[in-house]
Amino acid sequence: MIGVLFLTICVAGGLTTVTWLLPRQRPLYRIWMGSALGVLLMMWLPALAAFVLGFTLAAHAVALLLLALILALCYVWRDKRAPVRWEAQDTALLKRTLLVALPLTVLGAWLQYTHNIRPQDGALYVGQSTYGDLPLHMGIITSLQNASFPPEYSILPGTRLAYPFLADSLSTSFLMMGMDLRWALVFPGILMMALVFWGYLLLAHRMADRPRAAVLAALLVFLNGGLGFLYSFDMLGVSLGTPGSNEMQMGTWLDRLRTILQGWYQTPVNHAEFTTYNLRWSNIIADMFVPQRTFLGGWVVLLPCLYLLWDGMQPETPNMRQYALLGMMAGALPLLHTHSFLALGLASAGWLVHALITRRNIKGVLLYGGIAVLLALPQLLAFTFGQASGDGFLRFQFNWVNNSGGHGLRDGYLWFYIKNIGLPFVLLLLLMFEKNAKHRRILSGAFVIFVVAELILFQPNEYDNNKLLYVWYALCAVPIAEYAFMLWDRIRGLRARYVVAVLTCGVFFLSGSLSIARETVSNYQLFSPQDVAVAEFARDKTAPGSTFLTWTQHNNPISALAGRNIVCGPPLWLYYHGFDLTQYEQDIRAFYQDPAANKQVLDAYQVDYIVVGSYELSYLQPDMRTLYDTYEVVYEDDSRDYVVFRVPDKAAGGA
Repeated sequence: MIGVLFLTICVAGGLTTVTWLLPRQRPLYRIWMGSALGVLLMMWLPALAAFVLGFTLAAHAVALLLLALILALCYVWRDKRAPVRWEAQDTALLKRTLLVALPLTVLGAWLQYTHNIRPQDGALYVGQSTYGDLPLHMGIITSLQNASFPPEYSILPGTRLAYPFLADSLSTSFLMMGMDLRWALVFPGILMMALVFWGYLLLAHRMADRPRAAVLAALLVFLNGGLGFLYSFDMLGVSLGTPGSNEMQMGTWLDRLRTILQGWYQTPVNHAEFTTYNLRWSNIIADMFVPQRTFLGGWVVLLPCLYLLWDGMQPETPNMRQYALLGMMAGALPLLHTHSFLALGLASAGWLVHALITRRNIKGVLLYGGIAVLLALPQLLAFTFGQASGDGFLRFQFNWVNNSGGHGLRDGYLWFYIKNIGLPFVLLLLLMFEKNAKHRRILSGAFVIFVVAELILFQPNEYDNNKLLYVWYALCAVPIAEYAFMLWDRIRGLRARYVVAVLTCGVFFLSGSLSIARETVSNYQLFSPQDVAVAEFARDKTAPGSTFLTWTQHNNPISALAGRNIVCGPPLWLYYHGFDLTQYEQDIRAFYQDPAANKQVLDAYQVDYIVVGSYELSYLQPDMRTLYDTYEVVYEDDSRDYVVFRVPDKAAGGA
């Protein structure tokens, strides 16, 4: 309850700020932007105070003082005109946005509820898309409690946490204020999804000429998929695959549907056998918003920034308060989601060039850019650039994942995007032949993102450039939707017109809908009852800051559930963050297999506790006799699924 109250205060501050600075914006837009700003304030203000006080409740109290200071400054600089009042057009807009945003939010709430450590018979379950990524976020969330800033990786102690952590620290705030870990994940997840769904619809309404195009654009973005369904339903009467090999085409007729709904990434988007089908255009809800919390948090702020920039560039006389607010929100993005910050910067560059060509006033854009750079630069220098300077970051590669490792195109260039994005990509190609000034203005920003993402990789995982490409697609979706309705109007009078509409919607949405349907029924055990029990021991009976020696599995209960340090986390994440873990893994293996000869490993990594569980037994074959003879057993469950030993002379790290 305290966490919800804290959020309410921050959102009230955001609403007040937007109302004072931008009173001439329509009420719905003020409510949306103020709510998003409030969430951003709840992320950033405690983090700022934490650089002095640590991420403590005291830092959260100081955050409220910082909020009061911000409000005082905004009051002094306020626009003294009366706020625009609610009118019939606002009611109509609310109805149109809720028509799409409300069902999507209900869907998002269900996925958040089922995909974030849902308890069942003492174990914790998740969905398909969160099975791999969620423990990383949980480890950040649980380890940030009372942590000193700048924070370190709990899965690589001694290393600065350069991964954008503000979306996770938001959950930490709720956790520290009384929510259990599950709801500290679920509640802000639902809130952020609601803001993204609602926000994109409002952005699309501002960009589109007609409301129907805004609705279609939102559906194209959130139900994205492509033509992969053709693989699933090709030659239905013949089984063409086996488990693990061409599995999507295994079985006949309804077997194919069961494979989609029950198989591990057997949907017709982002298919597990990507070298076979080359399907890489993940559904944004199922594979981005739900599992990738930084991406979701980034879009909460990115969409208002895009709106403020697009809206601000329309009149001849710029609203400098609007650009200043935009600069402050944009400058806060790097530690929330660096890709969103980069995408916004690229789109801004494209729109700035277009404004120069069309001789528009650019003073406001320059103000926004200056503020954003001033605020973002310390984050980039202190966190992002240091980690991103390693091997595998910032390198040339043409055509994204269709040219994996630069070894040549798997699909023809245009066919890769046609089959992955589907009919919307075809319409995008066609609409560029039309002379539409507004579309060209939108695309001038969007295609700067596309060109950069097509030529440069910004991280070791080449697939992560999709975080830029989704922003390109979200901007392009408005012109695509308007072009689709132009074609619809042109075929007025055809008897088969509505048949064409149904078939078109099927091509638009079938692949994405199947991917979402798969997520709604997916269910996997992430942590066993034994995992939960040993995590409770570590959380309740050991001191914060204790370091545990374990294997490097991703579903590690010590780091994820208890928030304690482990010597080394999984390469599944850390390799793509730029770290070479070879020596860590060699040292861990050497100690477990011969503890007597490798005691120096414990000193080197300042280990307080040694864990032996199923992963250590399976992967390391530890010398249990020596461990029992040398170290004190401080935890052992009845079935000996877990044994925890205390390292001598490390009592200060214990209870």
